[in-house]
Amino acid sequence: MLAPVAEWLTDARVAVLSGAGISTASGIPDYRDSNGVRRGRAPMMFQEFVSAISARKRYWARSMRGWPTVAAANPNAAHRSLADLQAHGKLAGVITQNVDGLHSAAGSPDVVDLHGNLHRVRCLDCAGTFSRADIQTRLEAQNPDLRDIEVVLAPDGDAQVAAEFLEGFVLPLCPRCSGERLKPDVVFFGENVAANDATAAMARVQAADALLVVGSSLMAFSAFRLCQAAHRAGKPIFAINHGKTRADELIALKIDIPCERALPLLCNLVT
Repeated sequence: MLAPVAEWLTDARVAVLSGAGISTASGIPDYRDSNGVRRGRAPMMFQEFVSAISARKRYWARSMRGWPTVAAANPNAAHRSLADLQAHGKLAGVITQNVDGLHSAAGSPDVVDLHGNLHRVRCLDCAGTFSRADIQTRLEAQNPDLRDIEVVLAPDGDAQVAAEFLEGFVLPLCPRCSGERLKPDVVFFGENVAANDATAAMARVQAADALLVVGSSLMAFSAFRLCQAAHRAGKPIFAINHGKTRADELIALKIDIPCERALPLLCNLVT
């Protein structure tokens, strides 16, 4: 089943668009089931986060417990295979919806982090940017009671934390201006993708001869629109994904093999 994709990678350059499914083998939970239905509770909305201190407390308490999973995650065979393909000049670039930084950690250069990067934190008041690891140190020092409680992990460094732990939670303050509106440098629901990232992602698709979707249901419009652009330009779209995607009618070939198995096989065929 991988032969048609391998043929394109042999003779042409392919842009890659990845989603949460590529990182599950690294221990990071994904968002949706095989039908594209979102798991768990509703996501934090941008306007809620900005306007309500209770929402920010809820986010940071959950993030304090969920972040270590992302921080400790390592690239898996799928990330490494894409980096190898890119090193051999087979790819027109990597675009990811993920915020875990694993493509860059695997060695892929100039990755377009379409939805931001969880390893950074920015202040909404002074625009300062800080290391998420440094903010974690502050969180744990100020909220020692949360360090050992039982939690259920969720996607993107999130975790389910019981409501009784939120009332006394101490928010981290900005190291520069002491403001309490610190936000992870990622795109929340209800927030627009940064214009420069959207432009860079579209440029990768335009520079490619085909598009390969890896581990994404494409339910987010920011990713789906890239498939629409490829389809309008007459470029074939391939997908390595389990279950339904929003772009099923546009995809020329969908391969239902785990990313960490399919991509090393594909890499071996063309390098």
